[in-house]
Amino acid sequence: MVEIVRLDLRGGDFCAEVAVGGDGPPLVYLHGAVGQKGWGAFLERLSGRFTVYAPLLPGYGAASGLEHLADLTDLTLYHLELLEALGVERAHVVGHFLGGMVAAEMAAFSPLSVRRLALVSPAGVWRDDEPVADLLALNADELLERLTATPGGAGSIEGLRDALARDRMQDIAAAGKFLWPLPDRGLHRRAYRIKAPTLILWGGEDRINPPSYAADFQRLIVGARTEILPGVGHLLMLEQPDAFADAVAAFLSEGED
Repeated sequence: MVEIVRLDLRGGDFCAEVAVGGDGPPLVYLHGAVGQKGWGAFLERLSGRFTVYAPLLPGYGAASGLEHLADLTDLTLYHLELLEALGVERAHVVGHFLGGMVAAEMAAFSPLSVRRLALVSPAGVWRDDEPVADLLALNADELLERLTATPGGAGSIEGLRDALARDRMQDIAAAGKFLWPLPDRGLHRRAYRIKAPTLILWGGEDRINPPSYAADFQRLIVGARTEILPGVGHLLMLEQPDAFADAVAAFLSEGED
């Protein structure tokens, strides 16, 4: 059963909304910039082995307080404070794109807070020769077409078209504060602090965040391993929820005592 937990932080400057479900070691899931947030089938599957905490990032849905965050450092510290407020001292952290960017920073800023780390098509590095897609420049149809491996395939994911039509501008505006004009916010200077065993997971047909960036993250994070899921795009957790959940669970379970 999934419970929605709402918390006021910093004297009411922030209202956090967190979906919580399952049983087992704590797992924090940080969603991406667009196309997926809240609870999904892949989190339901993971909740069979972990207690899953899936917060909305500030500025998404009813999670408020975006105006109090000036930069990525603020966003990272906010999530570490949120863990404290939830009573979670140490957790596995899984993050997709924008959420992966934050997850990596959490592991760098507070290594003891992150048990194992799974970065799913994370943002945070940049190459001029193969840029990350500019979500601000894509209209709704273009975005829908590029989110999955098959052109137009995202339209077949239940509820995604309606969710994009409803939330796209709000979500992209919130993400833009941390991702644009470039998503490189200096992780390469801090990545040496990441001590958690790390999985870098990517869709082989990602047309938002090119899979070639996986090699950059593997070079940055000592001991990281990379897994590419073939035939899926940026929203791999929606295209292949079972394969995604199984890959993440298998990696996180390696750390079980």
